[in-house]
Amino acid sequence: MGNLNSELFAAIDSVADGANEHQLAVSVQELMKKYRSRVDPRDIVLASDTDVIAYAAYRLPATFAAARSAFEAAAAAVPGFAPATHLDVGGGMGAAVWAASDAWPSLRSTTVLEQSAPAIKLGKRIARRSTGTAVKGSEWERFRLTGAVPDGPRVDLATMSYVLNELTPQVQEEVVRSLARRARTVVLVEPGTPEGYERIIAARKHLLAEGLSVAAPCPHGEACPIAPGEDWCHFSERLNRSGIQRRLKFARLGFEDEKYSFVAATSEPVERPANRILRHPQKRKGLVSLSLCTTGPGIEERVVSKRQGPSYRAARKAEWGDAWPPPEDPES
Repeated sequence: MGNLNSELFAAIDSVADGANEHQLAVSVQELMKKYRSRVDPRDIVLASDTDVIAYAAYRLPATFAAARSAFEAAAAAVPGFAPATHLDVGGGMGAAVWAASDAWPSLRSTTVLEQSAPAIKLGKRIARRSTGTAVKGSEWERFRLTGAVPDGPRVDLATMSYVLNELTPQVQEEVVRSLARRARTVVLVEPGTPEGYERIIAARKHLLAEGLSVAAPCPHGEACPIAPGEDWCHFSERLNRSGIQRRLKFARLGFEDEKYSFVAATSEPVERPANRILRHPQKRKGLVSLSLCTTGPGIEERVVSKRQGPSYRAARKAEWGDAWPPPEDPES
């Protein structure tokens, strides 16, 4: 189960402390209505201090957990990559800033582009609670995302999380292609829904067209083998809920599962896994069934039996989203 960065957890807790929880709950309901409908890129959804505190308490932990999981997969696929500079687009309150700092401790500077002034204000406030250089010293710029990101110095890493869904297909392409030209490595994260997956697949094509190579999650750089409309590629990260989250969600469980889709592309040398596990492994007595995206490319259903010794033991420990076989087990 994923846990929040302890400093981030404390920072979110501190901004929600003393806030009127009834007002936060009302704001959460209004925000969810807006996000479930089509958001106009010209609209500033996070328009007030109450809105951004409500969003931080309600959604920031899950977006952080998904981004960190995606970034860690990207870091594993590009082991020689030690980025120093980071550009985060549509950064909200900084979930991706904290997640990138966890995945790449080499980061030294981060610039966040965000259109909401209250979100920038709160993001800076939360960032000051960090001891990490890239987070604490992050620079925030107000920018409305209606086309390509502005020209500027080339950066090592560019990220964008839960933003493409707010843009038209034309603007999505302009933004993604401009990020590919600005950064050595680009990581994009979207909700783990069929629509989120479709946006990621479209973005993946744009990144490849700009000359980058797919690093994760795919074990290949060819077209996705999943038939459109029949299934979608996504992953899940389980995280602990804080007290304020449970209250705002009217939830009984102490955890939640955040489903997400992502793509990482890079100009750096990559070390892709032979296969990626696409679903929860089905574990029965003496057998483990794995649904794999393969180097082929293609989807393969593979059964690992107890007779296979080390591979079987590895399969019993394997989880959805893992590389297969694991690096320490060369057998498949």
